[in-house]
Amino acid sequence: MINHIKGKLIEKTPAYVVIETGGVGYLLNVSVNTFSQLKDTETECKLYTHLSIKEDAYTLYGFATEQERMIFRQLISVSGVGPNTARLILSSLSVDNLVAAIATGNLKVIEGVKGIGKKTAQRLVMELKEKLSKNEYNVSDMAVGSTGAADRLEAVSALTILGFNRQAADAAVSKILEKEGSGLSVEDLVKRALRML
Repeated sequence: MINHIKGKLIEKTPAYVVIETGGVGYLLNVSVNTFSQLKDTETECKLYTHLSIKEDAYTLYGFATEQERMIFRQLISVSGVGPNTARLILSSLSVDNLVAAIATGNLKVIEGVKGIGKKTAQRLVMELKEKLSKNEYNVSDMAVGSTGAADRLEAVSALTILGFNRQAADAAVSKILEKEGSGLSVEDLVKRALRML
C-alpha cells in the first residue's frame, strides 16, 4: 500500500520516528538498527514501510533498507511472531547476523534476544531457513562460512546484550579474530572485546 516515505525527519527516538512530507507527519515504528542509520532531525530521509493492520490499529513500520523490511516480513510470517517481536529481534541483531544465525541453526544467538524462547527460536530456524535461501541472501554460503562464524555472532550478541553498540562490538570481535584466528571460545572473545570497548 505505502512502499516508502521520503521527507523531513522531524522527531527521532530509538523506538519511532516522525517524517513530515506534504504537510503530514507520519509516525513510523523503527528498529534500533534503522534508528542508528538515520541522521539528525531536520534532514531529508527515506524509509521503506510496512503497514500492519489490526482491528484496533493501523501501525506503520519504517526500515532503512529494503533488506531489513524483507526480513521483517519473513519474521512476521512465522506463527507466534508479531510485528513488535520482529522489531525487537531486528533491534537486537543486525540483518546479516540474524540471517547467519538462521542459516547455521544457531539457536543461542536467536534466544539471546529478550523474550525469545527456545521454541520460538526453533520455529524461526525451521520456517525461515528455506525461505531465506530462495531470496537474495545465499543462506547455504553463509552456513558454510568460517568455522568461527557462529562463535563470532554469539560474542557480538552477548556484547550487545551487555549494552555495547553493535557496530563497536562487531568491530572489536572482528579485530580479535583477525589477530588470533578462529580458535578462541565465545567466552574468550567476549573477555578480550570487553578490554577493547
